[in-house]
Amino acid sequence: MLSSFLSPPLPSLLPCPRRRFLSSTTAAAGKIVAIDAAQAFDYESRASSLRDRQSKLKIAIVGFGNFGQFLARTMSSQGHTLLAHSRSDHSSTASSIGVSFFADPHDLCESHPDVVVLATSILSAEPVLRSLPLHRLRRSTLFADVLSVKEFPKNLLLNLLPPDFDIVCTHPMFGPESAKHGWAGLPFVFDKVRVGASDDRIARCQKFLDIFEREGCRMVEMTCAEHDEHAAEIQFLTHTVGRLLAKLDLRSTPINTKGYETLLKLVENTCSDSFDLYNGLFMYNKNSTELLERLDGAFDSLKKELFGQLHDILRKQLFESPRKSPGN
Repeated sequence: MLSSFLSPPLPSLLPCPRRRFLSSTTAAAGKIVAIDAAQAFDYESRASSLRDRQSKLKIAIVGFGNFGQFLARTMSSQGHTLLAHSRSDHSSTASSIGVSFFADPHDLCESHPDVVVLATSILSAEPVLRSLPLHRLRRSTLFADVLSVKEFPKNLLLNLLPPDFDIVCTHPMFGPESAKHGWAGLPFVFDKVRVGASDDRIARCQKFLDIFEREGCRMVEMTCAEHDEHAAEIQFLTHTVGRLLAKLDLRSTPINTKGYETLLKLVENTCSDSFDLYNGLFMYNKNSTELLERLDGAFDSLKKELFGQLHDILRKQLFESPRKSPGN
């Protein structure tokens, strides 16, 4: 009887609330019958959570208009922390999509974002950038722009930002209308203008680019000069033709062809953007002036070709048709 009191208690009676290690044993054989797997699971879960947190960025969007809100929705859905600042009060919209809105740029910069995204109009980019209290940001902050021209913001950022700041110039070549069903397959152009050589700064830039790659964008790395050369034809020409057709006040008819409906859609898409965007594409891309001159020359050439043929037909009717005799 005494020996039963002196024998060690069974493992099931040990004070171990989480039963992390041993749940039962075969004492004589010393074999483990069952072991709680929570320890390894908890470690993997914590490690996964840590990796997830390390992959997230604190992103400040400066210029929280239609396009800034469009970007913020997807960035927020990926788990990044979003901050925003704009001259207009968009606090209600920001709150609805999980973004912290700052009316005062000082408060925004004192929040020390990892990345500042310049999402203003082309025309207001310089005054907005000059208004930011850059001294309140961390010295190695990454700046990214999403303007529709690239050489202009590249030079602007290089001239106005402290030399320790990183710069990546980007252009998501889509918007709320063209990407309303997702970003997959749509082109995203980027140029790593200035990124520090340290591993953490390289990784931060890549994390930002990964936002767009994760959504399925077609990632296109090219210089800002190359972008503007291509964009003059892709963007400025499209907007010019759309706005030119809008001047004609085209209307839908009962006998629309597919081609005509395409023209009507072009007018709708281009004119839904502000004239400031179109004006910016002209003013801040040196290739646009040359393209406008080429377009003007092409139209003159086409008119000459048409009127030349009309002139030839009239000459034949006037001078080459057989004349009837007065008696006939």
